[in-house]
This record gives sequence, structure tokens and C-alpha cells, in this order.
Amino acid sequence: MFNCLKERIALKPEYSKELLAEMWKKLNLAREFETRVQWLFSMGLVHGTTHLGIGEEATAVGSILALKPQDYVFGTHRGHSQAIAKGIDIDRMMAEILAKETGVCKGKGGSMHIASPDINYFATSGILGASSVIANGAALTIKKRNERDRITAVFYGDGASNEGACFEALNLAALWKLPILFVCINNTYGMSTPIAKAMHDTDLSKRAYPFGIPSKTVDGNHVLEVYDAVSEAREYVLENGPMMVVENTYRISGHSKSDGNLYRSKEEINAWKEKCPIKAFRSYLAERRLFTEEELDAAVKEAAAVIDHAVEYGKASKNPSVDDVFDDVYA
Repeated sequence: MFNCLKERIALKPEYSKELLAEMWKKLNLAREFETRVQWLFSMGLVHGTTHLGIGEEATAVGSILALKPQDYVFGTHRGHSQAIAKGIDIDRMMAEILAKETGVCKGKGGSMHIASPDINYFATSGILGASSVIANGAALTIKKRNERDRITAVFYGDGASNEGACFEALNLAALWKLPILFVCINNTYGMSTPIAKAMHDTDLSKRAYPFGIPSKTVDGNHVLEVYDAVSEAREYVLENGPMMVVENTYRISGHSKSDGNLYRSKEEINAWKEKCPIKAFRSYLAERRLFTEEELDAAVKEAAAVIDHAVEYGKASKNPSVDDVFDDVYA
């Protein structure tokens, strides 16, 4: 099943064992984190809503590990795995989802508005397309400061790609030759609507053509393909300005916590589960004997332990004070 990955991606010198281990670690942290959040919701321990990206982990891990720590990243409202890949404090992100004062946004942002400026991971937004416009501002800052080795990367989904703000952002980025990488995560559904019912041409890479922006489409379920594409794209952006990478994947989890998945069949979901990016990467690593089964299993157990600690940390943290409700409000 996973031979295609082995055949399509040769082991390159830049795939150090350290890099591969980091990919494996963060893929499992992301999956375990979201699985646990799903459970917390079912237990009534989380208020509001959340949007999980189970099945999309390779898009986040492959993309962000191909960037540099100094690069600005703007995630999506489905951005837990993006934040984890960027290196967020997982305890504090879990506390944020549990609405505790120790959260990364003091318990006021919740799942859809995770941010951690100390690692250059900026606010996600529930307003589709908005992050692309804001990210242009960060890219303009880089250009104005003449920073030579920094870019901005903005993630958005196939649904958001239909928003006017995304087209406006592409136009302005091209006009000003901004150092920005547009990363479109195509999980084939905008809420419950398949992309074929929402757009005439489902090749999202073509959205960049009218603006003279180069684009590339990759299999978003293969972390090394994603890594290669974004590594090359970053070099292009540094020298030339904006570029788009479309990463095709699938959201196994529902759109949000209240999604009953009535718009798609169990057969469809199960077929995509067989294409799981974590299963695919494990097979790649094991078949090449880059890690033993015991080493791979140990990383999975370690990820579970990290998330266990995060849950306990979040539960034990204090609730925000009502007296602070208007603090940090700027609009």
C-alpha cells in the first residue's frame, strides 16, 4: 500500500535521522493531542467548539519543519497540528482549549485562536481568508526591514480559497513581491460541501496563475513530499516573492465537534484512513530500517505521555478571573 511513497521519495542526504525523528515525534504529538481534545469534548470538559485536523498532520509537520524558526507562520482555525509543529508549549495550548488562565491566550481565545508570538506563530482566525491578508502585513514588515532570511507562511483551506480576501491577498503579494508562501490545505470539504460542488475547477494551484505566482501541488499525506515542496518554495520566496503550495489531504475528523458526518459515507472515511499519513511514514521508516519498531513505538508512547501531562496541567490550572475579562481587548 505504501510502496508508492518508497518509490517516489528517495532518501536524500538532508533527511538526517534527527529530522526524521522530529517528524515522527510531531506527527504523533499532533494526532494524540487532537484525539485527546476530542475525548475532552465528549466528557463536557471543553466549552465552545473546536475544529480537528485528524488525518492532515503531514501538511503541518512537513511544511513547518521545512521552514526556519525565524519564519512567521499564520495557522488556520484547524491549526493544533500547525502550532505543535512550530514548537508551541503543548501544556499551555491544552490549557487554552480548557479555557484556563495559563493558556497561551490566557484562556480567552480557545481552540480557534491559538497564538504564540514568542515562536513566531501568530493568531489563527475563525474568519475564513482573513489570515492571508494579515500575513501579507507580516511579509511587508519583513520586506521593509530588509530581513534577508525570513519569510511568512500562511495556511488556509480549500473552503477559504473561495473567499475574496484570499484573492486580494494573492494580488497584493504579487504586486509588492512580498516574501510570503501561501499554503492551501485541500482536505476536499468546505464544512460539509465537497469542493466539486463549490468550484468549477478543483485544481486549486490554478488560483495563483492570474497573479503570476508560481504554484505546486503535492500529496499532503506524505510528509516528505510536503517537506521537499516547502523547502524549495521557501528558497524561491526568499529570492523572488510569493509562491503557492497546494497540499491535498483529507479530514478524517468532522468539521467541528457537532459534525455527525452525515454528508459522507463510512466507506469513504475508512478508505482515507488507510492512507493515513502516520501509517505511511511509519511504513517508510520501518521498511528502510531507519528506526526499529521498538524506537517507533517508544516515540508513540512518549507522545501519549506528553499529552497526558498537558491534560493534567490544563485541568489543574486556574480559571480566568471575571475581573480580567476586558484585559487584552483591543477592538
